[in-house]
Amino acid sequence: MAAKIKKGDKVVVLAGRDKGRSGEVLRVIPAEDRAVVSGVNVVKRHTRPSQTQEGGIISKEAAIHLSNLALADPKTGKPTRVGFKTLEDGRKVRFAKTSGDLIDG
Repeated sequence: MAAKIKKGDKVVVLAGRDKGRSGEVLRVIPAEDRAVVSGVNVVKRHTRPSQTQEGGIISKEAAIHLSNLALADPKTGKPTRVGFKTLEDGRKVRFAKTSGDLIDG
């Protein structure tokens, strides 16, 4: 199954406490159907000091389920569904259903 959301994509959050926010996908975890998005679903972690980092309260992004994310349309920036089509040269590319624009150039 081809991935509808990939690392580097601009996405919009559809549900949850960060509904309406948008950000860039930093990491996708396909085994858990989750993704980490910059500036979205930020949690605070109380960490002990270690040799590499100091302790204290650290804010970091937690993973969010893919069903709560939608790709941002390249034209408008609004959430859109993703479709796949094959070009004349044989490449399989993603496109935005609302505007018809190609997502992977």
